[in-house]
Amino acid sequence: MARRTKEEALATRNKLLDAAEHVFQEQGVSGTSLQDIARRAGATRGAIYWHFKDKADLFNAMMERVTLPMEEALRHEGSEPEDSNSLNLIRQVTVNAFSQIVNNSQTRRVFEVATHKVEYVGELQAVRQRHLTVRNGFLSHFENHIDAAARQRKVKLAMPAAVAAYGFHALISGLIQNWLLDPQAFDLLEVGQCAMNVYLVGLGFSAEQGLAANQYAPPIRVA
Repeated sequence: MARRTKEEALATRNKLLDAAEHVFQEQGVSGTSLQDIARRAGATRGAIYWHFKDKADLFNAMMERVTLPMEEALRHEGSEPEDSNSLNLIRQVTVNAFSQIVNNSQTRRVFEVATHKVEYVGELQAVRQRHLTVRNGFLSHFENHIDAAARQRKVKLAMPAAVAAYGFHALISGLIQNWLLDPQAFDLLEVGQCAMNVYLVGLGFSAEQGLAANQYAPPIRVA
């Protein structure tokens, strides 16, 4: 009986998160009330407060449901940068993120909400804090990996690894945000991989080091 109750509670929680994704996408986060979400989910406001402290807590849970697998992959693959091919790990994690956004409708919907439908005001300051925490974690992992890759391949980076991390983050997040605005404008996988490879070459890696064999990225020719 207890197990069934726990499963029912989890089902209700997921139903609320599903509803939040769609209502946030349609109305924006600030324009959505908890009552709107409860109504879409066929639940009560009390059910929301049973599972979530407030709208920011619900929003962060919605984000974690799709981003935690990617964050966990980054943390796991970043655990031993000296014992692995750091450059390929950077590429793998980035391409996997592009692919997930392009091919998984739920991930795409949540990223659209997070990039274009939220304002960091009032109670949503907690959402801003989580965004910064995730970003800072990404920067730290990239800095460690690019520094390790430079040592592994005996490359002198064109800029400090910490600066390179900010540039790479701006490149990747900018591509994702622009693609979400107009998915028909360009192929995120193709353009994203090309831009990433050019960036890695600009950091000092050779075209061969910056590229791994894949079906999207064309050859990079460097004088």
